[in-house]
Amino acid sequence: MAKAKRSTTKKKAPSPARSRSQSVRGIRRSAAAKKLGKWAAPLVLIVGLLIGIGIFGVIGYRTATASGFFAVRRIEVRGVERASTDDIKRVVAANTEKTGVWQADLSSIREKIEKLPFVRSVSVSMVLPAGIRINIVERIPAAIVRVSSGDVLVDNEGVILAPAAKAEPALPFVLRGWDESKTEKAPTENLARLKMYRKMLDEAHDLGITDRLKEVNFGDTRDPAAVITDAGKLIVVTLAKDNLGKSLKSAIEAVAGKGDKVRSVNAMGISPILEYLGN
Repeated sequence: MAKAKRSTTKKKAPSPARSRSQSVRGIRRSAAAKKLGKWAAPLVLIVGLLIGIGIFGVIGYRTATASGFFAVRRIEVRGVERASTDDIKRVVAANTEKTGVWQADLSSIREKIEKLPFVRSVSVSMVLPAGIRINIVERIPAAIVRVSSGDVLVDNEGVILAPAAKAEPALPFVLRGWDESKTEKAPTENLARLKMYRKMLDEAHDLGITDRLKEVNFGDTRDPAAVITDAGKLIVVTLAKDNLGKSLKSAIEAVAGKGDKVRSVNAMGISPILEYLGN
């Protein structure tokens, strides 16, 4: 019986080109590995240094801010004529005592200063390492207004600023008739009174009669009145709504030298009408 022949498969030897390609790749890998190994140690060192610098920076920052380096030693206040510099500095000092300059809450400081009398607006800035600068824009008094608590200074927006504690040469007479209620119409009507006051002030100044005028009453803006002096007496004058200054001047001229006899004057018409005492 014949024996079965074994089948054999011969493996093909790698081609020279393929062998060379594998050899090149191996060489490249080896070169890359050596190159990476060459730079690995410096990279690790650089990363470690950067981390160390960051840690020391944070520690240094915390140390500096916690130390007296940024403690407030100078508070500079600009633009103040009527507002209290001492009050402003007290606000700054109280709000930077723990934080110093670097961590000061500038917005909070600004809001608190804006609540002080005569302060309209504020800008707050740091002057490193140890200073705070405050720039103030003040509210300007536009009238002296008589209210239930006494005479107060009011600005041209109708904001009550402070008590009128001393003479105000630029505001020689008082405005009466101010609406102190909290109604919706009160602010608008008070601004109308304030506008009439400023008009009266300008006209009286131009006519040279401010020294004779003590107060105006614009409680009813359609029926304005004033109080003048003559011979040491106070006399009530009813004014022409559309001609405040001239009607006031005509009343002053009409009572000249008769102040001790005249009770009031109606100056709404062409000629003043005098009401005498005892009538």
